[in-house]
Amino acid sequence: MSTPRDRDGDAFDDGRADGPAGWQEPAHLGGGKDTPDSWQPAGWDLPVAEPDRPGTEHPGTEQQPWQPSAADQRTADEPAPAERRRGRFGSRPGPGGAPDLPAGQPIVIPPADPWGTQAWAMSVGWVLSDGTAPEDAALTALAQTAPVRPGREDRAGHVLRGRGNGLDLAAFDIVSPVGRQEVVTHAVTAAPVLGAVPAFRLSPARMWRHGVGGLVQVPSPDPEFDRRWVLLAAEDGPQVRRLVEDPVVRQLLLGSDDGDELWSAVGFVAAVRPDGTRPQLIEHHARLLAAVVGALAAAT
Repeated sequence: MSTPRDRDGDAFDDGRADGPAGWQEPAHLGGGKDTPDSWQPAGWDLPVAEPDRPGTEHPGTEQQPWQPSAADQRTADEPAPAERRRGRFGSRPGPGGAPDLPAGQPIVIPPADPWGTQAWAMSVGWVLSDGTAPEDAALTALAQTAPVRPGREDRAGHVLRGRGNGLDLAAFDIVSPVGRQEVVTHAVTAAPVLGAVPAFRLSPARMWRHGVGGLVQVPSPDPEFDRRWVLLAAEDGPQVRRLVEDPVVRQLLLGSDDGDELWSAVGFVAAVRPDGTRPQLIEHHARLLAAVVGALAAAT
C-alpha cells in the first residue's frame, strides 16, 4: 500500500511540477493561462477605466477652479464688515464701553486663552476678572455647591461678567490647584436671581449623582424627558414643577447633548459642564438659563 509519502509508483512522480506528462488544466478553468476561452466570473472582465477628461467626452462641461464669493474675498488688512464685528449677544457697546479695535488689527489671543474667550468678552463689552476680586467671592461660594463634586480648594477663576439673553451673567472656570499650578476642571455660567428660588438640580439621567440625600425627584409630563433628564428638589412644588412643565425648557434640554447640569444655590441659577469657558459655551448656557429663569419667574 502506497501513501502520499511513497514516491515509488506515484502518478505525479515524473520529475515535473505540473503533473504527469501530457496533462493540463481544462480550458474552462483557465488551463492555458492565455487561452481565449478561459472562464471568468460574470462581471469580472470590466472595461478599462478611462479618465473622464473635461472637453473630450462631455464638451462644454469643463469645471472651473473654485473661487470664494466676492463678499468673502477680503485681504487681511481690510476691516471686517460691521455685521461681523457684532458680538454674540448684540452689537458692541457705545461710548464708555469696550473700545473698538483699529481697522485691520488682529485680536491677540494669549496662550492661556486658547479659545479667544477674553478677546471675545472684551469685544462685547464684558468685564474680566482673575477671580480674586471681592465680588468674585460669591462665585467661589457658588462653585463649591456645584453638582460636580469640587475640591475644597477649588475656586472661581477667569471670570467674565456681562449681559446676555436678557440676563446679568457671570461666566467662569472652576480651577483646581495641582502642585504649583491650577488646572481648569469645569466651566460655569450663572445668573443672579432676585427673590427666593427653591434649591434644585436638573441633571442628565446618564450622569452619576452624589449628595442627593433628602432630595425628591419631580416628574415631568413627558416620558422622553424623564428618560433623559432628572429634576431633584428639596420639595415638590409648583415652582420647581414649572421647570419640567415648561415646553421651552424641555425642548432646549432635549435638543442638547446632555452634557450640562443646572442647579440653584446662594442666590444664583447656574449651568456647569466639564469644559473650559469659551464663547460658544457661554451662548449655550445663556439660552438654557434664560429659559429656566423664565420658567421659575412664571410660577411665582
